[in-house]
This record gives sequence, structure tokens and C-alpha cells, in this order.
Amino acid sequence: MALAVALATGAGSIAAARAGAFEDCLAGIRVSVLSSGVDAATFDKATQGLQPDNSIFALAEAQPEFKTPIWDYLAGLVDEERVADGRAMMQKWGQALASAQARFGVDAATITAIWGVESDFGRSFGTRPIIQSLATLSCGNYRAAYFRTEFLAALKILQHGDIAPEQFAGSWAGAFGHTQFMPSTFLRTAVDMEGNGRRDLINSVPDALGSTANYLRKAGWAPGVEWGFEVRLPAHYAGPSGRTRKEPMAAWAGRGITRIDGAPLGGGPAAGLLLPAGPAGPAFLVTHNFDAIYSYNAAESYALAIALLSDRLRGRHGLVTPWPTNDPGLSRADRRELQTLLMRRGYDLDGKADGVIGTKTKQAISDFQAKSGLTPDGRASVSVLAAARGK
Repeated sequence: MALAVALATGAGSIAAARAGAFEDCLAGIRVSVLSSGVDAATFDKATQGLQPDNSIFALAEAQPEFKTPIWDYLAGLVDEERVADGRAMMQKWGQALASAQARFGVDAATITAIWGVESDFGRSFGTRPIIQSLATLSCGNYRAAYFRTEFLAALKILQHGDIAPEQFAGSWAGAFGHTQFMPSTFLRTAVDMEGNGRRDLINSVPDALGSTANYLRKAGWAPGVEWGFEVRLPAHYAGPSGRTRKEPMAAWAGRGITRIDGAPLGGGPAAGLLLPAGPAGPAFLVTHNFDAIYSYNAAESYALAIALLSDRLRGRHGLVTPWPTNDPGLSRADRRELQTLLMRRGYDLDGKADGVIGTKTKQAISDFQAKSGLTPDGRASVSVLAAARGK
């Protein structure tokens, strides 16, 4: 979580950490860490023989929340596969979700949606050692102060014994566990739902779900309030918009806005008008509970993915208004099919049809597009899949 919070507002170039400079940097950090409550044994054991992982700097500049068209981003996150998996997990972990909801006031569907988007319900935690990643980022020239705070928090987690060092792995930016907490967020909001004296977001699903609910509650979540809903704009709408510009429902109704089915807006809390693709695309009135989701990872596309997935998990329908594109993105199942078809055509994807559109897949798509008379932009889209199918 919170990768966008950490990185989206940063500026300047990202430089690799040189080996000698990295060692000097760690030595300097050690002084401040030891004065902040981490003992020397914990620091020295965690950093013994540590080398920088400079591959993570390229990843810092390629966050999908900001680099991917929203229709592509949502197509892979809110697909039928994730909806079905989410409903199965809600049934399997119903008691843990009910406990989290009773204690923190956050509904089961929202908690489950975050779980699904963050780690695909525990299938994808990330494999990069947290200490190595955060040490590397702490010694880079990009948001180093932020990552040093996270590095300190990670060391405190190890010192307390919540997570075993050999299991402390996650994303390139330091997020870990079922719902991908950053270390400082763990220290502030993680809870022990199982009552065993440890807060374990890696091995304990109840701890992860309860901690996520606690995070949202502390972020301002109001029990019983919808995140928002899709609306219909009047023709040629040119009025105010923006997630943070909250106004009473009556004000939006006065501008001719209705629910997507044409029904009146009715009452409810103040809301902002979210237009993620402009007035030609889907429109939403979003409440302060949407803002609580947004705080988990500060990107409106991310928050919308959570919100829409939670609606589907409640049994509601998906979007009504189409995105303003004639070439939509692909679900994960369609992405896997595309990768399989590309490999059959001789492209080297390491034998993986995993639905993840990484560098090799993008390069293969781009080459295939160029040979097929399509714009070689590397997008996994409907037009590319149709061409690969021979249609």
C-alpha cells in the first residue's frame, strides 16, 4: 500500500546507489537508528553483508496508477475472476471479516476488495527482501527521508518479533503482507485479531483483515455510508467537479445530475463529482469514505478499483457508462490468452502466461502490433487480442 503516497509527488532523477557510498550511507543511518529505539544487534544482523538492489529504481518511475489508462488499469483489477475469488474468500473468511467489521465499522466487501487488489487474496506478496529494498531507497537521492523512516519502522518490526526475518519480503517499495502495509503503517495501525501477542500480516489472514479495517477507520471511514455511486450527467455538462470539492446532494441534483438509472439522487452525505476520464466517461459522486480508501494508496484510479470491486462483491452491477475508448483493456484471463498466442507465434515470454504485462510482454505486443499494421504502443488491448486470434 501507499506506494503512490510515497512516490507520486517526488521530483528529480533517481540514481543508483553505489556500493561504497551505500556502505557509508548505512553507517550513517546506523547512528540515527540506534538513537531511535532500535538496538545494535537488530541493525547489524539485518544489514550484515547487505548490498543495494538498484533494479528497484526503474520500478519507482513506472507505477501503474499513473502510467496506465484507467480503462486498462480497471480491466485487470476488477474482472470476473477477481469478483468470483473475492466472493469465495468472503465466505471462507466470513468470521474474521465479521469480527473486523464489528470492531472497526468497515464493511466486509471493502476489506475484501483491498485484499484482492493488494495481493490477489494472498497469492502475490512480492518477493523482494524488505530490509534490502528500504535500505537501497534510503540511500538513493529520491525521497530518501521518507524511506529512512520506513527503514527504521521495518527494523522495529523485526526487533519486536512480529515477523520472522526470513519471511519479511514484499514489494520493491517496502509494502508487505496480505494487504501490503508499509512498515510505518504497520506500527501505527496493525492489530492482533487472533490474540496471540503478534501482529502478523503475512501468516494471519484475520490480523491482515482487521488491520486493514483499523487503517480505514483511522483514515475517517464512517460506518454505514456508501463510498459513492455512478451518476448520469446532463448533456454537455461543464460544471464543477473534483473528488475533494464536496457539496450537498441537493446541489448536484440542482445541476441536473441523477443516479445512473435516472432516479433522483436523494439524500446522503456531501459528495464530490469524480470524472476519471472527463465528462464523456463514467461519472461518480463520492463521499468521504472514498477519500478513506484513497488514503490507502493516493491514486484515484486505485480507490475507484477498490470501490467498484467492493460493489461487485456486494452483488451489484458494474459500470453502466462505457469508457471513452474504442479499444478497451483486457481482463487477466484475456491477457493470459494473449500471452499464450504470442508465445505460439515465437515470442519469448519465458514460458509464462500469467496475465502480468511486464517488459517482455510489452515488447512482444509492440512488435506484433507493428507487423499487424497496428500502432506499436505495447498495450494489451481488445484490438491486439483480436489480431492475435486471427480475427
